[in-house]
Amino acid sequence: MRVAVTGSAGTLGGSTVSLLSEEGHAVFGVDLSGPAGPGFTRVDLTDYGQTLDTFHGVTARHRGLDALVHLAAIPVNGLVPDATTFHTNMTISFNVFHAALRAGIRTVVYASSITAMGFPFDEPPPYLPVDERVVAAYCTYGLVKTMEEGMARQLVRWDPELSVTALRFTNIVRPGGYAGFGPPGDPGYRRDLLGSYVDVRDCARAIDLALRSARPGFAVYDIAASDTGLSVPSAELARTWFPDTPVTRPLGEFETLVSIDAARRDLGFEPRHLWRAER
Repeated sequence: MRVAVTGSAGTLGGSTVSLLSEEGHAVFGVDLSGPAGPGFTRVDLTDYGQTLDTFHGVTARHRGLDALVHLAAIPVNGLVPDATTFHTNMTISFNVFHAALRAGIRTVVYASSITAMGFPFDEPPPYLPVDERVVAAYCTYGLVKTMEEGMARQLVRWDPELSVTALRFTNIVRPGGYAGFGPPGDPGYRRDLLGSYVDVRDCARAIDLALRSARPGFAVYDIAASDTGLSVPSAELARTWFPDTPVTRPLGEFETLVSIDAARRDLGFEPRHLWRAER
């Protein structure tokens, strides 16, 4: 496929561009900065005109796109004032989604987040493992993520051929980042993430699988490693962190508390990079 990746210069964007290229896609990077060359164009996605024009075509770059991977955003609360995080990220996502629709791009995969499902979980989740039915935001970054999902659910009603897939990534770890994990035996470690993490290479793989599995309509999937980032058994973590929260099924010894059952079933997603092997 001919695929544009917004946020192509970021951690996840770079891994995604590399993997999609390896898998045989023609990949076109879009960001505010990035490596000069035929595979990249500098675009301010807060400008709808630039966004729409870019998706229709860029001389010497491409003449149309089959699919879009949307990763561009201010990546976390605190880098800029909260209102700036909200207005910037919401504007970018509207521009990208709407311009894709207008440009005839019918396959969109984008980065949602654990912040759309209750992070940092000061309010206990309704059940464990948490799955895609849970929607809750407690920061402006997460608020945008919940609104993106709502917007996508409506936009697919406008065009019966449009496919939008939201991937709710948890804490993304780069290769070489596992040396800093821990102390894994401390039950307070990663509590705000329900103990979860995911390797950036597995995130890129999930994006490729979502592109290949795209069907008309809206879909959302939690994307996490299959284990927690702790050496404490998952059932013990659940009892310690959320003693009044029901656990809906028996848990594997170190099984993730962020369910990836749907991504396994529908996308064929299986994490390949786990911290116990990578450290």
